[in-house]
Amino acid sequence: MDPHLLRTFAAVARLGSFSAAADELGYTQSAVSQQIAALEQDVGAPLLRRRPVALTDAGARLLEHTGPILLRLAAARADVARLAGPPPATVLLGATPLSGLDAGRLVAVQRAMPRVAFTLRVAGRGEVATGVATGRFDLGLVDGVTAPSDPLPLPDTGQLDTAVVAERPVVVALPAGHPLAGRRSLRLADLADAVWLDAPEATTPPAQLRALARAEGFRGGLAYPGTDTGTLLSLIAAGAGLALLPASAITSALRGVPVAEPRLVHRTELVHGSLTGPAAAVRAALNA
Repeated sequence: MDPHLLRTFAAVARLGSFSAAADELGYTQSAVSQQIAALEQDVGAPLLRRRPVALTDAGARLLEHTGPILLRLAAARADVARLAGPPPATVLLGATPLSGLDAGRLVAVQRAMPRVAFTLRVAGRGEVATGVATGRFDLGLVDGVTAPSDPLPLPDTGQLDTAVVAERPVVVALPAGHPLAGRRSLRLADLADAVWLDAPEATTPPAQLRALARAEGFRGGLAYPGTDTGTLLSLIAAGAGLALLPASAITSALRGVPVAEPRLVHRTELVHGSLTGPAAAVRAALNA
């Protein structure tokens, strides 16, 4: 299956238009139509209805595979490039909002290598993990809530190394005046009927809460797709929804009640591919 055809198919499906996909990809509309026809002939099924443009059942199923396939191809290209070329004089570090980055260590390493250009970017979990896999970042710090014996749920990107940098206690973050704010501990399943802040790039999304608690419910309240920690904490304090956070993130406007069941930790993992030169030094410093 030709990855160029899959990229064209994904663009048409995302944009809902052959002409818009042609503009984005730099093709003519005729070329896009020909590529979709070639892909349909390859898989032996119609993938798109033309007027209006919409996925068929077969197209919807293929689209589920397309993202991971293209991601793995990009990750393979980046992994080979890391091994083939000389160490770059730059280090790009991606970090999720609540990763607990040790800024002191990072600054100390940067000062020890004045000829190296360092860039730190705060981004969502998916962007950091896929960014490391595809070479946009040299290293990534990714946080999340999980059982003590389980790894963080990361996209399937192939050959990436992970190392646990920190584990912190997990609390339910509530507004200071919430009726449950005075409790000594809470069972996650008992909060299935509560409204939770839907902030998948910064905290635990409702779908993962259901999996952790092994219970239905966990309605999403206000949706916040951003990564700003201050905004996240302000929304919780204002009553937009509850959230699972590391205990260290709780401010005076919030109350953090420990989770008694199930056993959970807030973990930060360092994610990277093959490293040499300055990026390897940063990995060693953050992993110390």
